[in-house]
Amino acid sequence: METLKEKKVLVSGASFAGLSTAYWMNKLGYKVTVVELANGLKKGGTPVDIREQTVDIVRRMGLLEQIKANSLRMELMEFKNADDVTEGSMKLQNNAEDSTDDDCEIERDMLLSILFDTVKSDVDFIFNNSITVLTETDETVQVTFKDGAQQSFDLVFGCDGLHSTVRKIWFGPETDYSHFLEQYFSITIVNKLLIRQNTSQLYNVPGKAVILNAYNNKTDIVLCFFSEKEIPYDYRNEEQQRKIIVEQFCSQKSWRIPHLLDEVKSAEAFYFDKLCQIKMPSWTKGRVALVGDAGYCASPAAGMGGSLAIHGAAALADAMLKHDGNYALAFQDYNTALRPFIEEVQANAVNFGLNMLVPRTEEAIRMRNTQTDHF
Repeated sequence: METLKEKKVLVSGASFAGLSTAYWMNKLGYKVTVVELANGLKKGGTPVDIREQTVDIVRRMGLLEQIKANSLRMELMEFKNADDVTEGSMKLQNNAEDSTDDDCEIERDMLLSILFDTVKSDVDFIFNNSITVLTETDETVQVTFKDGAQQSFDLVFGCDGLHSTVRKIWFGPETDYSHFLEQYFSITIVNKLLIRQNTSQLYNVPGKAVILNAYNNKTDIVLCFFSEKEIPYDYRNEEQQRKIIVEQFCSQKSWRIPHLLDEVKSAEAFYFDKLCQIKMPSWTKGRVALVGDAGYCASPAAGMGGSLAIHGAAALADAMLKHDGNYALAFQDYNTALRPFIEEVQANAVNFGLNMLVPRTEEAIRMRNTQTDHF
């Protein structure tokens, strides 16, 4: 590989895609800077599955044993009716104590901390800042930051999520690539157990879903609803988002919904967004590449957000290694080699994930509840 010690790369975003990309670029010999809009790591979110190809990747990163040591012991998912009767259940097969393979599930914040601790001594971090302008020259990308500072980098990686700033600046508006899946969802995390530890419960009425995940003495409350039309909202306005989710569910008096809405109204940890996928003809242009949700979000219905980001960062690094740091050839390879896997994951999210989580009729709910007995 050509000498890289003097080559600099900028990673936008300090979540799974960004930290994983930073790890691999540092491993390849680049001087890596990560810029993150938040004033620290963004905490909160549902657990992350590490399975199949992602297991091999975190093993290559030397992180598998640490991840397994901190993995969750989720045991059971129960499908509830309005009277809190369990109509069906699925044994979850990521119970680390029983597992015969290396697939596991880990709390999102724990995995984020593991990745950050792995790179923090070798990578420069700039928090509370973001990219505002990108200008490509023959040899570099000139970057202007929110605080007015300017620097040049050999490559820029947009790892900044579904609402990517890098994608907007360099590839065009989000509407060009976002495909709405006719669902909205919220995640609320409360620091207490609302159901038995290490279990999940799912309750549906047609077009709506309530999911509870209990682990590590906390509970995730996930609310999801069908909407044929997009609802206008500001993804930075949390008060507006809470109002939308409460209005959608306030007429539902069945199961635990009224109590859960009280928790949603008062909890500090809250996230809301539409379910959508990002589909692009190319994840690269010039010296800029997108990784993770910024380039190929599959939506939470895929159940692979964090692991897909880790997978994508490794695919990019493998392409860079294969082509001796020739970014043009590497980016072309990255686009070609990873695409079939991404398309499969996105298709599965639509064809299976959405129907599994949010059935649209009472009959579909009953069939799901009574016919599924294992993952």
